[in-house]
Amino acid sequence: MRLHTAPDHGVVGAVATAISQAGGIVTAIDVAESSHERLVVDVTCSAGDADHAQELQDVAADVPGVEVYRTSDRVFLLHIGGKIEVGSKVPLKNRDDLSMAYTPGVGRVSMALYENPEDVRRLTIKGNSVAVVTDGSAVLGLGNIGPGAALPVMEGKAALFKRFADIDAWPICLDTQDTDEIVRAVELIAPGFGGINLEDIAAPRCFEIERRLRESLDIPVFHDDQHGTAIVVLAALTNALRVVGKQLDQARVVVAGAGAAGTAIVTLMLAAGVGDVVVCDKDGALSGDDETLSPAMAELASRTNHERRRGDLHTVLHGADVFIGVSAPGVLQPEWIADMADDAVVFALANPDPEVDPAQAAKYAAVVASGRSDYPNQINNVLAFPGVFRGLLDARASNVTIEMMLRAAEAIAHVVHDDELNPSFIIPTVFHPDVPGAVASAIKG
Repeated sequence: MRLHTAPDHGVVGAVATAISQAGGIVTAIDVAESSHERLVVDVTCSAGDADHAQELQDVAADVPGVEVYRTSDRVFLLHIGGKIEVGSKVPLKNRDDLSMAYTPGVGRVSMALYENPEDVRRLTIKGNSVAVVTDGSAVLGLGNIGPGAALPVMEGKAALFKRFADIDAWPICLDTQDTDEIVRAVELIAPGFGGINLEDIAAPRCFEIERRLRESLDIPVFHDDQHGTAIVVLAALTNALRVVGKQLDQARVVVAGAGAAGTAIVTLMLAAGVGDVVVCDKDGALSGDDETLSPAMAELASRTNHERRRGDLHTVLHGADVFIGVSAPGVLQPEWIADMADDAVVFALANPDPEVDPAQAAKYAAVVASGRSDYPNQINNVLAFPGVFRGLLDARASNVTIEMMLRAAEAIAHVVHDDELNPSFIIPTVFHPDVPGAVASAIKG
């Protein structure tokens, strides 16, 4: 905050005290200008969230003699001008450099690729590039906010690709939510990319888009909200069950959320050998004998809930070993966990606000994980997608298979060694240096 204050240096201390009493953490106070008429004071402080930041501005303004002249937010400052850029890998210092990187030399390369198309990945950026494609219909937990508002998220995804797997990724934000148009747009740009990462596209549209693109393209198509989440969840579940001494094929699992992430998690768990899965949406357990279900829900129900359990989430949780939430905040009451089996495992993954407060869940469950970075056991897609695409690009793969994803989950799980494994550490940190390479190797087989 830049403050204009009365020409009294005691005001500086009063501002610091007011901010501290309101729960803020003052990290710097600088008098930028001092005169007989006023002081110009820059105050840097940390707040818990946007609402708390506004509260700190208000308490500073309430100090007698203080005007809050201007405020800035370091998150917004970081985004000014965007987070990614294009850089040249070759020098362009003289005419000779230009003659090779561009005309006339580049023409020889283009003709060589015309005659030998299989060399495109080797002689162009295609071999190390990914398109991060969205229609802005399901951005984080913010909903259908459109392609422009989605762009900062896609930029961030591209930055993560570069940081964790040295992959060049481009945000592609499409101004349409028509399935046919999205499919056609991706098909048209596909020649310039070695892989397609679908991102933040709402269900059930995302299922058809992915299916059609996998059928029509000769490069891998990976919907991270589905498969990246599923890979990391399976890795964390594998280790959580190791902690409590239960077997994957004997665990009874309840999944809250029947959208893209929930469907993919269920599919991968079933492929891994989990035999007893019940999926709940806001209306309760999905059952194959319910004729009111949509086609996507009916297909999911046909593969789960073999005992045809009915009822709300609390009802079907009784006796379950595992709860996995990819739904909405607050749908799981902490005390319901006591009705689960002994040594229950709870993954509350709704973001930014989980299905149950992790600290409250820990009073009842043996292992708790969430999508948040301020609690132990953060289940984060960054553990999967950089290594997945690194492996796919290196192998020049044309598609992504269930077997690849199972191997990726196993690789992530085994980055945590037996002597490190405990209820508060079932999944490696996203900054663990071994994760991307382990996943890439697993994908390549």
